[in-house]
Amino acid sequence: MLRCETCANEYARAMTVTLDGEPHDIDSFECAIHALAPRCGHCSNRIVGHGLKSGEHV
Repeated sequence: MLRCETCANEYARAMTVTLDGEPHDIDSFECAIHALAPRCGHCSNRIVGHGLKSGEHV
């Protein structure tokens, strides 16, 4: 079983998500969002879905 890097839960159906060549053990999409989703450059909220990029800012 994998241990989620976000919540430390051990779960038989966890997954490994690779982002920029780095593997991340995640047990749910909720934890994946907390760990991997980019933040808004204005309000720092996590961006779920399509963001808008201007230069290097999301």
